[in-house]
Amino acid sequence: MKTTNYHNTFIEVAEDCPVNTGEVPPIKGNNQTAANIQYELISGNPYKHTSDDVIFHVFAVKQDLSVEALTSEREKFFSKGQPCLRSSPLAKRYGWGIHSNVEGKVAIYALGSDEYGKLANDNNLKHHNAMRSKRS
Repeated sequence: MKTTNYHNTFIEVAEDCPVNTGEVPPIKGNNQTAANIQYELISGNPYKHTSDDVIFHVFAVKQDLSVEALTSEREKFFSKGQPCLRSSPLAKRYGWGIHSNVEGKVAIYALGSDEYGKLANDNNLKHHNAMRSKRS
């Protein structure tokens, strides 16, 4: 099974992120976006879920999967590679850094916050930038 999990890692916002601080992703129309779903899950439960949990949860919500189907669908979902949280709109567009602890559980921190600054300067963590929205 493939994984998107990181450990002891901080994903910093993308170089071309258009905001200077973390913003709550707006709901567009009647449906939640992937950014809304990720934001609610991670901000409401810091260090409770792994990246795999978050990414699959978005898929499950968007596909309206039944509780009974979750286990088998998760196996199918991760049988092939999936984009990691470096491609998350939270880090690309909305100004949220994503920290994965030693267990691979994630939390988000707003760009410009003291916590973001501490994590961005922590030499004990691996550092990755979120993927850019536009090619350079």
